[in-house]
Amino acid sequence: MVEYKQVMLLRKDLKLPLGKACSQIAHAAVEAALKADEIILKKWRQQGQKKIVLKVENEKELLLYFQEAKDNKISCSLITDAGKTVIAPGTKTCVGIGPDEEEKIDKLTGKLKMI
Repeated sequence: MVEYKQVMLLRKDLKLPLGKACSQIAHAAVEAALKADEIILKKWRQQGQKKIVLKVENEKELLLYFQEAKDNKISCSLITDAGKTVIAPGTKTCVGIGPDEEEKIDKLTGKLKMI
């Protein structure tokens, strides 16, 4: 059986407070899911909506993974903060990848570590 999952990537260099990090991760998860293929989305939801949060070093690495997801036709979202609390407006904080086939996502993000 094909397994599905979603991965969120958070920038480590921003050192966001826990609440801010959680909200950015949630934004990325929702936005990427809204862009997903309906059939994939349905299968992922039936399997319990597996989600993993991983860390990247900085904006450059975040954008690299975002572009790779787009190049591989995996639904994805790039979250840019409005700057109303702890970081400057326009700061790129997080990327959501998927939901999609776990194997496809692991090929892109399998070497990253969990936060």
